[in-house]
Amino acid sequence: MPDTVNGRFEMVVLPAVLLLRRLESEPASLRRLGQALFERFCQDMDGSLREMGVGDLAVPAKMRKIGEAFYGSQAAYVAALAAGDREPLVAALARNVFGARPGAQLGAIRLATYARAVADELPPIRMARPSGGESSTFPTRNGSWSPARTAIRAGLQHGKSCRTKAGGFLERSCERA
Repeated sequence: MPDTVNGRFEMVVLPAVLLLRRLESEPASLRRLGQALFERFCQDMDGSLREMGVGDLAVPAKMRKIGEAFYGSQAAYVAALAAGDREPLVAALARNVFGARPGAQLGAIRLATYARAVADELPPIRMARPSGGESSTFPTRNGSWSPARTAIRAGLQHGKSCRTKAGGFLERSCERA
């Protein structure tokens, strides 16, 4: 993956899109996790902008652009995954992640192969309640139940060839894919 702002952003977006796509086929109680995931994504992006020194008055405009980029990437990846063959996904990833860099095609093919495998193999999401049975949430450190934490633990840790970078919410590195 290119170590650029866009490369890092897309490595946050891609696993989120894969999980959101998976949640679409779940019961309504689990589909709500998708909204919680997106809200947490926005909180994380807002915090990152502020850490980078973006002023309070500029954050809303930058967040609007981030939201547009997220939805644009989501639309491209979901449509490409629905197409069935690899080429639309390779093209979307080459454009969004790698740009015009040398080796972009090979990197995009590898990442598309990984994304397709995760999309095809992401298991049904079932959570156990402390009292037994199934639940759509996962306990947080303070004992409350967090849909966002459930989404992370249930879906984004699925990929064997990806690892989460320390300190990041959804930061993923798929260099070995």
